[in-house]
Amino acid sequence: MTPNSPSAPSRRRFLASSVVVAAAVGGGMPLLAACGGGSGGSKNEGTTTGKKLKDVLPTFVPSKAVTGDIPAKNGSAVGFTTALPVDQLAVSVPKKLGKGSELSIMAPLWGTSPGAGNPYWTAMDEAVGVEVKWQNQDGNVYGQKLGAVLASSSIPDAVVVPGWELGGKIPSAIANKFADLGPYLSGDKVKDYPNLAAIPTGAWQRGVFAGKLRGLPMPAESTPNITPFYRADIFEEKGYEVPTTTQEFYDLCKEINAPKSKVWACSDMTWSSFVFFGVLPEKPYYWQLVDGKLVNRYETQEYLEALEWSRSLYSAGFVHPDAKAETGDMRTTFSSGNVLMYNADISDWYAATTVQRLDKPEFRMGAMDFFAHDGGDPVIYEAAPSNIWCFVNKNADKKTIEDILALANFTAAPYGTKEQRLKAYGIEGTHHTLKDGVLVKTEKGNNQVFATYEYIATSAPFRAYPDHPDVVKGVIEWQQRQGAHLRKPLFHGMQIQEPTRYTQLNAQFEDLEKDIVRGRKKVSDMQQAVSDWKTRGGDSLRDWYEKLLDETGESAS
Repeated sequence: MTPNSPSAPSRRRFLASSVVVAAAVGGGMPLLAACGGGSGGSKNEGTTTGKKLKDVLPTFVPSKAVTGDIPAKNGSAVGFTTALPVDQLAVSVPKKLGKGSELSIMAPLWGTSPGAGNPYWTAMDEAVGVEVKWQNQDGNVYGQKLGAVLASSSIPDAVVVPGWELGGKIPSAIANKFADLGPYLSGDKVKDYPNLAAIPTGAWQRGVFAGKLRGLPMPAESTPNITPFYRADIFEEKGYEVPTTTQEFYDLCKEINAPKSKVWACSDMTWSSFVFFGVLPEKPYYWQLVDGKLVNRYETQEYLEALEWSRSLYSAGFVHPDAKAETGDMRTTFSSGNVLMYNADISDWYAATTVQRLDKPEFRMGAMDFFAHDGGDPVIYEAAPSNIWCFVNKNADKKTIEDILALANFTAAPYGTKEQRLKAYGIEGTHHTLKDGVLVKTEKGNNQVFATYEYIATSAPFRAYPDHPDVVKGVIEWQQRQGAHLRKPLFHGMQIQEPTRYTQLNAQFEDLEKDIVRGRKKVSDMQQAVSDWKTRGGDSLRDWYEKLLDETGESAS
């Protein structure tokens, strides 16, 4: 049902895998507010802030439908450790809002489509009051299909666009081909859709394109999704201490590593190293002010130091060979004990545990707290409030738009409601069973209840694993500890569209990072690449962002 994540996938593929795993197991042309075009460029560049942004955002009204077992704190999700019988679930949509429209929706799917007429989709249609005709596309190549559809004259009523596909002409298509939802959702209008009103404001901010509210969002936690995992059961058995500096990490690897016994200390740790060394996030949040001048992520000493440290793990032979070859499924390698530390999306905590405990009930994994590379508190940059949206065709009539919003209001129901139970688990007895407080999908549930409706809109983030409450506690408490060190990057929360002439400017860095840490290239090659980047447009891009900063301020929140 979910894709295997390779040892060192591209960030785009990783983000896609993270979204579908989290959904499965957890139950443009933006305008400058100040000057219309911005930085001397076209109106298709920039962002929306200030009063113009406030005027289009929905009013925030927190949901009172349910209360979590572990409250959100420091940007964490809400935690739920139980699953109630259906007759004890809350109701967040007391009245069917759909008016019977037939809706065509294009969304990514990682798996095999269950096909029209299956009982899950039928039950969802009946509950919402619409009829959805899904146009699901292979999630692994979704961007290719998305570009082709948006370039055509035949666009479905609603289209899901992940943030990692916001390149090339996609933002322009969003501004030109999708509807302004402000007349239905801005300000108090959203109160007609209580579950949408409960979506955090920051998530809506990222759905503003070309000065209009266009995207229905999937909110995200503020804390990092990348997590440095370790085998807590084996650490306890062997007496290993969780490291608190990069030197301690290296020394622990030396103690653990035993290739002749098919045990390697770790997988590729580059993503975690970026946090250990306080490296800036990726675009558009990859700038910091130093003495009044913008400095890019790729120009910082921290970036080079993170790569050098990751490289040292490879050079010493601590990294599993599959990570170097970029093959295999590192979660499985970790679960089997061939690797004792790896980094992955935090949803792996549940995904690995639920599989391994079928045969090994003693299996335990943990997440080490991030640290500054030389000890002490880390610098952790706050994540974007949303990174995937559903857009409505601008040619849709009022009834169609309202029925899409009715569907979104249903899919945004919080955990612990009848609506969320149906969306995430399907029909009781057909797609899942509930026994002793544990929800279990049947074979039909695994084949039909895919993460499709998740992409229309979702509630504020939550983690709910009633079958493994210790994992819920571990995840939420880890997020809360990391959240105590959050720092907003420049332009945080803004939906920024860089000028199209810079679309490919940063394209070489990800592959070069991989080559450097694996020993195929030198750190000096990155320094040369950064020098080339500056002359090929990096300095001009810096000027563009400096003007953007002058016009908009440091963040949208």
